[in-house]
Amino acid sequence: MGNKSITRMTEGSISKNIIFFAIPLFWGALFQQLYNASDALIVGNFLGNEALAAVSSSGSLIFLMVGFFNGIGIGAGAVTARFFGAKNYTALKKAIHTTIAFGLICGAVLTLVAEFLAPLILELIGTPEEVMVRSLEYFRFYFFGSIAFVMYNFLMGILQSLGDTRHPLIYLVISSGINIALDLLFIAVLGYGVWSAACATAIAQAISAILCFIKLTKLPEEFRVRIRDIKIDKTMLGLVVRNGVPAGLQNSLISVANVFVQANINAFGAMAVAGSGSYLKIEGFAFVPVICFSQALTTFIGQNLGAREYDRAKRGAKFGIICSMGMAEVIGIAVFLLAPFLIRMFGADEASVVIGVKQAHVQSLFFCLLACSHCMAAVQRGAGRSFVPMLVMFGVWCVFRVAYIYTMVGIFHRIEVVFSAYPVTWTISSLIFLIIFLKSDWLHGLEKQRV
Repeated sequence: MGNKSITRMTEGSISKNIIFFAIPLFWGALFQQLYNASDALIVGNFLGNEALAAVSSSGSLIFLMVGFFNGIGIGAGAVTARFFGAKNYTALKKAIHTTIAFGLICGAVLTLVAEFLAPLILELIGTPEEVMVRSLEYFRFYFFGSIAFVMYNFLMGILQSLGDTRHPLIYLVISSGINIALDLLFIAVLGYGVWSAACATAIAQAISAILCFIKLTKLPEEFRVRIRDIKIDKTMLGLVVRNGVPAGLQNSLISVANVFVQANINAFGAMAVAGSGSYLKIEGFAFVPVICFSQALTTFIGQNLGAREYDRAKRGAKFGIICSMGMAEVIGIAVFLLAPFLIRMFGADEASVVIGVKQAHVQSLFFCLLACSHCMAAVQRGAGRSFVPMLVMFGVWCVFRVAYIYTMVGIFHRIEVVFSAYPVTWTISSLIFLIIFLKSDWLHGLEKQRV
């Protein structure tokens, strides 16, 4: 097809396919974290602890609103990967154009919903009064750019499903640099408030989305993106929704649970919000191997199922899960040991640093289990079985996690109890996925999948 950036994962070494596909994803996810980390670093150091708390208190809400549409993007990627693996270019072209059209609609809807509901949601989760005004500013300005970040994630998902991780990485590097430069300009030089950090992120993501779209217009002729062809195909939309909605619901429901977690953290005061928020920025970097291997596995499984390479899909699943768990645990140990230094980088007060370090010491050594759950879920999404991981995540990471926190905090009113909910639920979900992986017909049922 004459496009070197397009990669087939249906032939050659399994380990090389996954690793070389995952390496750009690794660096891409790393630069993605710079969006959030740069906001927190610059806000915390130039605008103070209350401003940092305002940004931190919006984090769970932002992921809640974005997560659903990102999940649909993941589902769309699984669909396009399978058509690409099957070399069904007519269907692939329809899937790509339908995904783009649907992304534009999703971005517009998200903008309206977020702007109208922001005050109510921030109040419901108990955002501290002293940071409410700034939190609302940050939240609203962030979601003025909804179409930009929804489209970026949809378009990036399309490119990755075609085996192209190099160009999304390049675009992320560019946009991360723009984001940091604008943060410094708006806050350090011009003295604007926390709202300007949200504006910087939205502008940077818009540039990424534009670059991704331009790249899609240069794909091979068989499935090249053309503006006139961007429209909804009902059949294709059905496939995207069936694959993506469970993943989107999984993201959103987990975010709902995290909002309840955030509400419990908020109850311990602004110092707890700032300290936990600083830790969560660091934790985001630790999730990088989880993100990159789970995305690589979804594409690998999708392409190989499309090509009817069932045994290859099974072997790739095992390899990717093991690699992800190992890398996540190494990083978790590093976070455990370096937590005091890392938390102080965000300019937080010493009381906030103490809380952030406590959270790191409770959670970081269990990152391998987080990786296990995410990667096993990703394999099943690639196999067109998004409903199973959704049920597991909803039951354990949402219902049980919230029940655990409210029960245990009622007995032991300590913030460490809130933090412990994460490793407890990661452990339970990993055990459930392991049982599914080893005992059910899921792994041996891949042959039943059809494009």
